[in-house]
Amino acid sequence: VTSSPMHTQSHEILHSVQDDKIPLCFIKLNSKTASYKCFAFAYTLCVLNGKTIILGMCGGVAAYKSCELASRLTQMGARVQVVMTEGATHFVAPQTFAALTLQPVHTSLWSHNLESAEGVAATMAHISLAREADVVLIAPATANIIAKFAHGFADDLLTTICLATRAPILVAPAMNPQMWSHQLTQRNLRVLEEIGYQIIQPESGRMACEDVGAGRLPSAETLIENIHRVLDVDNIAQDFVEKKVLITAGPTREPLDPVRFLSNRSSGKMGYALAEEAARRGAKVTLVSGPTNLAAPPNVQRIDVTTTQEMFDVATKKSAESDIIIACAAPADYRATNVASQKIKKTSSTRLSLELEATPDIIAELARRKKTGQLVIGFAAETENLLDNARHKLQSKNLDAIVANDVSGHDTGFDSDFNRATWISRDEEIEYSTMDKSALAKQLCRQIAKFVTKKSPAD
Repeated sequence: VTSSPMHTQSHEILHSVQDDKIPLCFIKLNSKTASYKCFAFAYTLCVLNGKTIILGMCGGVAAYKSCELASRLTQMGARVQVVMTEGATHFVAPQTFAALTLQPVHTSLWSHNLESAEGVAATMAHISLAREADVVLIAPATANIIAKFAHGFADDLLTTICLATRAPILVAPAMNPQMWSHQLTQRNLRVLEEIGYQIIQPESGRMACEDVGAGRLPSAETLIENIHRVLDVDNIAQDFVEKKVLITAGPTREPLDPVRFLSNRSSGKMGYALAEEAARRGAKVTLVSGPTNLAAPPNVQRIDVTTTQEMFDVATKKSAESDIIIACAAPADYRATNVASQKIKKTSSTRLSLELEATPDIIAELARRKKTGQLVIGFAAETENLLDNARHKLQSKNLDAIVANDVSGHDTGFDSDFNRATWISRDEEIEYSTMDKSALAKQLCRQIAKFVTKKSPAD
């Protein structure tokens, strides 16, 4: 406040109140009263106060990213206990984490000092740390440590802690794309998921080895969000627990020849935001995604497809086991009747005619197959007569509800971080003002949860 020229005059705090754990300060500035939500100074910095977090680190280039993570967790009030494998110490010195966390850094099962009580206690660190932990986060987790966890190895401090703790364990893999996709790594990850470990999917991009693909350690924000989720510090409603949710997202591509295709401007951001929010609320989410540049949301099973037929095949197969179906994708409505086997060459003619045929209607088929108690929700992306077209789609395709959004502009809808939508069911319509897609996903999931409760039998 005082660093801004308009705030150089003296100010007085009029009063403060508490609103959902967020301190509000009403301050008189230049004869005007302003309200500040002091997240950074009063709430964010203490949201993990009293929590003990074991930050396990393995030997990988991504280890440097854990410096920021350790610092931010400490600033949020957590007691961060860093446990480093021998390999991790070759990338970042333990002294760095000692300085960032103001805590000793643990690098060995063995104490070199058995002449003091503290030294003897250090030989039992794997037990004491395991008991104290509120959550264990392994970031970065190498293919080696994942294999050790999957086969029950306990040959260093980190593996023994994970065997001895009852705290939730989060694993954030980071490795070369070929190592990530190798069938042994994927099999080991499935084993971990079966025994309760929670896998934070890696991001895609350019790696230090110059390969491009999945395997990058997620951002500190994503890792912290997962810690918040398992500790429930955000008091996120768990109204989707035991629900299986199927979501389609993104565009599809219909080939014309080996290098060209028909598609649209859908970015997939709305569907991905819905998948992430549903997972945060306790659902088991399957995301059927067309081509996008987005990373898979945490704790979401993503199935990648390209064409509308592929999305149709996967979605209809998965629909039978789903409680809630949200068709948020923007699949192409038409495809080439005949796809050229070679690139179509430009000729002297000024015209090119393409013969198109309709693609399968995914949402209509999902609604046709709807089981008793199943909820099917569609999206209507329109450029005109938004509500009328959406209401017609709701009725004609026998949907339980539909979300109408205008995609005619560039500030909301397709290829934007923002959206403005209207929820339409047979007995109510709710208009949502323009907001970012993550915020809208929260509103929609809240409405879906109410809708499920309303539809459920009284018993």
